Amino acid sequence: MAAETTWLSQETFDRLSKELEYLKTTGRTEIAERIETARSEGDLRENGGYHAAREEQSKMEGRIQELTYLLEHAEIGESDTDTSQVAPGLVITAKVNDKEKRFLLGSREAANFVDVDVYPESAPLGSAIMGLAAGDKTSYLAPNGKEFQVEILKIESFNG
Repeated sequence: MAAETTWLSQETFDRLSKELEYLKTTGRTEIAERIETARSEGDLRENGGYHAAREEQSKMEGRIQELTYLLEHAEIGESDTDTSQVAPGLVITAKVNDKEKRFLLGSREAANFVDVDVYPESAPLGSAIMGLAAGDKTSYLAPNGKEFQVEILKIESFNG
């Protein structure tokens, strides 16, 4: 299976890199200390603090793996200046089943840092519109089995 590339702005890449570094260093140290403190309290079978800390450790390790993969396979850069076709890093205005939507085509990780919805290029909508131009129409099948009609209305550079 080929690695999935995701577009990230330099700002988002830097922010996620800092989060990853924190989790791999300070985060791991803090959770290890909490586990050790809870472990010293005695019987692990009935130790809620121990089990909660272990669960948090598991979630943190999952996030570390997720960020590591994302950052290793990211396409980093500024928004594409060519707005003639839908591409990662551009803001798209489209009519989806007669409802107008405006969104950035890029990583969902950027959603917390921008004031527009974000759709990954690998999502059904993203895949369906990739390479289209303003005025083009297409359709795609959503994971729930519904077919959605899409018309590209506008393609803009991302200034976020």
